[in-house]
Amino acid sequence: MAAAIRVCCALRTSLGGAASLRVIGTSVQLSQLSRPNLLHWTCPVPSVVAWQQTRHGSFFNKLTADELWRGVLAETGAGARKGRGKRTKRKLKKDLNRGQSIGEGRAGFLWPGLNTAVVKAGAVQAMGRRGPAEQQELRAEMERQRDEWEKRRKLKVKRERGWTGNSWGGISLGPPDPGPNGETYEDFDSRVLEVKSVFNMTAKEGRKRSISCLVAVGNGNGAAGFALGKAADRVTALRKAKNRAIHYLYYIERYNNHTIYHDMETNFKRTTIRMKKQNKGYGLHCHRAIITLCKLIGIQDMYAKVEGSVNLLNITRALFNGLASQETHQTLADQKRLNVVEFRPECGPLPIVVARPVDGAREDPEVEDEVPNTRLNWKEVQAAQGMKRSVWAGVKRTIW
Repeated sequence: MAAAIRVCCALRTSLGGAASLRVIGTSVQLSQLSRPNLLHWTCPVPSVVAWQQTRHGSFFNKLTADELWRGVLAETGAGARKGRGKRTKRKLKKDLNRGQSIGEGRAGFLWPGLNTAVVKAGAVQAMGRRGPAEQQELRAEMERQRDEWEKRRKLKVKRERGWTGNSWGGISLGPPDPGPNGETYEDFDSRVLEVKSVFNMTAKEGRKRSISCLVAVGNGNGAAGFALGKAADRVTALRKAKNRAIHYLYYIERYNNHTIYHDMETNFKRTTIRMKKQNKGYGLHCHRAIITLCKLIGIQDMYAKVEGSVNLLNITRALFNGLASQETHQTLADQKRLNVVEFRPECGPLPIVVARPVDGAREDPEVEDEVPNTRLNWKEVQAAQGMKRSVWAGVKRTIW
């Protein structure tokens, strides 16, 4: 057995060579390997005392709460990379500290500085204990609060209806978040155009799923923009797209603040959009995504026809490219150096001057070509000449 030597300190030090001295409380223990002859050995009192603080640790106090929950939910690891344990990922992470108070327990002890005040009525409080009735009432109140939290978590908030009942398209997300310098965008509104799942094939995780969102913002007065946001969850992707779209704004010119300046045809990749200027009160006869974008821009009357691909991102890019490149009346007057006039039904044959060139109109008129360089749409020509046959012409109708 090891020899015990009494000293009035708590330390761990070494005694000559391989001999080790370990102090427990006020007793010193000498290891079995370092006592060749204890009768002729004397233990000098060490002049220099080296303190060493030790702490017992495990994975409970080495890992953070997020790392512990990640291990419980099996979100990472070889199984998750191979697509196993998919049902375990549906478990919700619980906040075990919610509703807990430091120092509070079932026994009802009152610890000054934790669950009760240190100083009360000018006197320092000592450790106390609640009565059985008071402790039982406190426990019942805590259980009632936890039941309310569970009911509140299960309660589903009905969101605004979009284009359809089960679609995210057309849903308003409110104004973008304030900027880093305190700027706010209260006069802007954001609308969701598309929410879809995308996958990326990686070497370790295989098919990695993400959510991609297309969101447009606008103030209804000519300023609008759009952006894409991608994240692992839908809420983060929508927030990123909404806050990113405010940094990519277009200013769209409008004629009399209600329609476009002229008819145009714009395309992006395989998508073609033909837009026509309309009178006041006509409304928006367009694709549902174009209607949402026009409301954000501030266009009230327009006709648009989408041909080719109906990809929502292509439609959005084609629409903004076409509206941003339209020529205003003043731009056309400065380019041609001629007065731009407009004929209205209520004015008869009398023209109305809508724009004049800045440098003045030229004296010689513009040379007109024998064949106007105008691109016509074959379907419109067929409809105008009566050559287009209705799809309902050969349908047999029942006579009641």
